Amino acid sequence: MPEPGSAPEKLAAIARRHGADPAAVVPVPVQGVANRVYLLGNGLVLRIARPEHASDLRKEAVVIPAARRAGVRTPAVAAYDDGELLGTPYMVVERAHGVAPGLPAGPADGRWRDAYRDLGAELATLHEGVGELAGVPVERASDPRVDVEALAIRGYINTEAAQWLTDWFDRLDAYRPDVALTLVHGDAAPGNLLADPGTGRLVAILDWGDAARADPAIEFAKLPLRAVPQVMEGYRGGCDEEWAARILWHHLHWALGRLPTGPEREARHWSAQPGNRLLEVMRFLVADPPEPWAGLR
Repeated sequence: MPEPGSAPEKLAAIARRHGADPAAVVPVPVQGVANRVYLLGNGLVLRIARPEHASDLRKEAVVIPAARRAGVRTPAVAAYDDGELLGTPYMVVERAHGVAPGLPAGPADGRWRDAYRDLGAELATLHEGVGELAGVPVERASDPRVDVEALAIRGYINTEAAQWLTDWFDRLDAYRPDVALTLVHGDAAPGNLLADPGTGRLVAILDWGDAARADPAIEFAKLPLRAVPQVMEGYRGGCDEEWAARILWHHLHWALGRLPTGPEREARHWSAQPGNRLLEVMRFLVADPPEPWAGLR
């Protein structure tokens, strides 16, 4: 059975609504999990929610205008339909042009430094400039020590390793005061960024389907640790020990959560395969990381 909104006549009707040639409706080469995405000529992008992810696109219809009012660089919503035409929500946004920035080999790699610094500045604007919004969920992190115990019980790690990890989380917890929750993008990974290949500067942040109110440190767990120092330069001029500990806490927590999951042979996201996150933590911490990171090992 075809998905809602996939019929050519429906796509053509949306194109005509927005002054685009129906013949210029082209699916993007790599489709996401939550939406089917089409180019409407050179100036617009059509995003059609897969039914099981309709709530995410509804949330984006609220979050994107608020982020733009705060000054965040993200494409404007040209139209939103909550399912009247297609039976599932769709959104038309202005098209931003650029490429996904590559990941730095380490904190000193300058190829995309400006783009990642710009990302930090944009995230600071978001966290400081947008308050509570209807329909945006609150996310609170669970206790990673429960996951550590479960990994030991299931035989993924031994009891000595479990105790070592628990002690590490205990040390990091000392840096995690109760913090005010903020609106976070929730997936500021390279695949959701566009940068100008000529200038190396950030053009836009895309895809707000994972937006939530959460500890802002969680924002930096969607990037490998080797990219985080550059982002923090733009976010707050650098990274002190408290922020580094909070960010590392989330990276370790999520890395352990992925260990007992199945393989992902085709996925290309930097953290898609079960062991990637843990290896990225190791890669960063054993490669002479800048302070204050070295002191948290």
